[in-house]
Amino acid sequence: MYSRIKEIRNALNMNQAEFAQHLGLGQSTLAMIEVGKRTFSDKHIKIICATFNINEAWLRTGEGEMFNSSLYENELIKIFDSLNPETQQYLLTMAKELLNTQQKLLSRKENDSY
Repeated sequence: MYSRIKEIRNALNMNQAEFAQHLGLGQSTLAMIEVGKRTFSDKHIKIICATFNINEAWLRTGEGEMFNSSLYENELIKIFDSLNPETQQYLLTMAKELLNTQQKLLSRKENDSY
């Protein structure tokens, strides 16, 4: 489990100090946890899972996916399923347009930072 804590932190692009702050721990305590020299409480497991949308079973056992589905995914699926086919197609078209716009904006932002 301890190596998975570091894996989560790396997936979130956080350093030890940033991640530890979310857990109410010091950076050195987190460093010791990541190498298995210090125990990790159930409270901190719950905080990690709730704060970062982490699959608790994966954290404890390594089985399954690291992240739970998006916080919005289930709600979006329910809404989509309640729409008629024509409206579903329209929503899909709009979502694709939104994705294209996001990619253009991100690309522009990356180019501006150089």
